[in-house]
Amino acid sequence: MAPNGQGDSTAGNDKLSADLDTNLKQFQAVFDKCGDIQYRPFELNEALLGTFIFLSGLGNINAVNMDLLRNAIESSLIEQSEALTEDIKAAIHSKLGFTSQTSWSDDFQASVDKILAGELAVLLDGFTSILLLNVKELDTRSIEEPATESVIRGPRDGFQENISTNISLIRRRLKTTQLKLEMFTAGKLSVTDIAIAYLEGIAEESLIAEVKERVGRIKIDAILESGYVEELIEDNSVSPFPQVMVTERPDKVVGNLLEGKVAIIVDNTPFVIVVPGTFFQLLQTPEDYYQRYFVASAIRILRFIAVVSSLLLPSLYIALTTYHHEMIPTMLLISIASSRETVPFPAFVEAMLMEVAFEGLREAGVRLPRPVGQGVSIVGALVIGQAAVAAGIVSSPLLIIVSMTGIASFLFPSFQLGLAFRLLRFPMMIAAATFGLYGILMLMLMLLLHMLHLQSFGVPYMSPLSPLRAGELKDVLYRANWLKMSKSSKSRG
Repeated sequence: MAPNGQGDSTAGNDKLSADLDTNLKQFQAVFDKCGDIQYRPFELNEALLGTFIFLSGLGNINAVNMDLLRNAIESSLIEQSEALTEDIKAAIHSKLGFTSQTSWSDDFQASVDKILAGELAVLLDGFTSILLLNVKELDTRSIEEPATESVIRGPRDGFQENISTNISLIRRRLKTTQLKLEMFTAGKLSVTDIAIAYLEGIAEESLIAEVKERVGRIKIDAILESGYVEELIEDNSVSPFPQVMVTERPDKVVGNLLEGKVAIIVDNTPFVIVVPGTFFQLLQTPEDYYQRYFVASAIRILRFIAVVSSLLLPSLYIALTTYHHEMIPTMLLISIASSRETVPFPAFVEAMLMEVAFEGLREAGVRLPRPVGQGVSIVGALVIGQAAVAAGIVSSPLLIIVSMTGIASFLFPSFQLGLAFRLLRFPMMIAAATFGLYGILMLMLMLLLHMLHLQSFGVPYMSPLSPLRAGELKDVLYRANWLKMSKSSKSRG
């Protein structure tokens, strides 16, 4: 069986027959060995027989009012007894239009696709068309606060796995006809719904066209999460830096739509993609705009310090203790030397062991059950660190450096950007062990050149710092007062 009917030779584009048994056998053939398909025969009167076809768990037959359906069909047949079949279908459609979304289809393949999407098919004897009722009913979790982007002040609702619910959360905040939503499907087998959201008149037409073109050319068997779409549409798939923003927060998506960006909403995942994504955007949070501007500015500066620290602290320790002792204050140098007397490894091996152990503990904390994970990661780091120092495997100063690096890496608002810097920390340590501060400088220059060259949907990754747009710097390294920010500046995180 082809789950979306594609490539199924028994389906093709065959038209439906007027004979109920013939149509039923055709559906039974294509849904062979599908244990979740349901067939419910019914009889409206002695002369009119029919069958319901639906997928259990997706279609809800209880949502169909049998009395209303019977009355709609029988009255239509009486009123249109001498009329054409098309007039009968139009009459039935009008009588049922107030209860659910209804449509008629005479194409077998299209009907199969609708059933697989959760609609209920009504086969009627003597009709060459099938009546489709939109009675989708999916079990979804309630709207909750995002687990990965919690805030002290701000909305507590977050996206969930249902695309309709996610669209409604955006629509609640933007009650305007300028909000446009264009629907696509991708995935040969999954036939996943994808919505592209933007504000007409604010988002540039070239950006909208580029997003639609990239989403439209996706060719893959299945899309199970928005990460599939992200990797298939980004400009440079080999770059360690994320070129799109991913969020669970509706307010964050709406704020970016107000800036002229485009949101890509993928069914079956709570993570929405926003493009284009820039480096400075990934370091901002919605809470930056919900509290006093001078407090938000101070926290944002602290965040930039943490970014640099998470990347450079271990490599600076390696470079200074290995090649550049003269740059360390005398008393501090004596303290470091005394603590390293019993350590059998060079600074690079020592730092690499601790960083790998720390990253392993952090990953274990994520994968373990939530009640256990945090305790294991925190207690494990303390116990292993203290035991390593007591055993003389690592020095106390290095343990402090690794701990400070780990704390700094937790300050990244974007988990994806944090992963990129965690990954880059290791080649930076290798460069420091090989060439000292010169190696750090060379690798930093290479990273900066790469970031300056990188683009996201035609927008420079380091924008608005490079190329410089002075008017937009009011919301980059710090956040200015709302009264001083121009209309083109950021509206929200």
